[in-house]
Amino acid sequence: MSPIEIIAVVFGLLCVILTIRQNVWSWPVGLVQVVIYIWVFYEARLYSDVILHVIYVVLQFYGWYQWLYGTRDDGPLVVHRITRRSAVTSVVIAITGITVLGFVMANYTDADLPYWDAAIAVLSLIAQVFLARKVLESWFVWIIVDFIAIGVYSVKELHLTAGLYSVFLVLAITGWFTWNRARRRG
Repeated sequence: MSPIEIIAVVFGLLCVILTIRQNVWSWPVGLVQVVIYIWVFYEARLYSDVILHVIYVVLQFYGWYQWLYGTRDDGPLVVHRITRRSAVTSVVIAITGITVLGFVMANYTDADLPYWDAAIAVLSLIAQVFLARKVLESWFVWIIVDFIAIGVYSVKELHLTAGLYSVFLVLAITGWFTWNRARRRG
């Protein structure tokens, strides 16, 4: 456990707490977290996570913009459910992405746990895009990611990060219920 990992964990917790509250400051706080984790995961040879966090930098700006400026009709962005078609498309993208990224990492790098790491990366991207659009099911995908990440980061002896993802799991469950209540209120 390094000092830089500790800083990343603190920013990660703050980011998720702000996200649950639908506070736009979650995006710049998250930006700090993902930049720090690029280094942490590179050092741990979790290259899919490195790629994920580089992409997260862009997605942080995307989500920040979405939450600030709302929808096409300039109305506020509100929590909503995913369509059945989008859900099926997301599952196909997830399976394909995990398979392809896992194969590449397993066969062309010295990555550890390539398919599990790929699952974290691909599912996290889907969850993050959903989150930026305030799709309720983002929290369900985060719950899956958290379960996988706890195991991977424990095996890689990133114990503080595994602990963070344990807290993220509880926060994701809380996020689901909180956002669902907000969705029902309209």
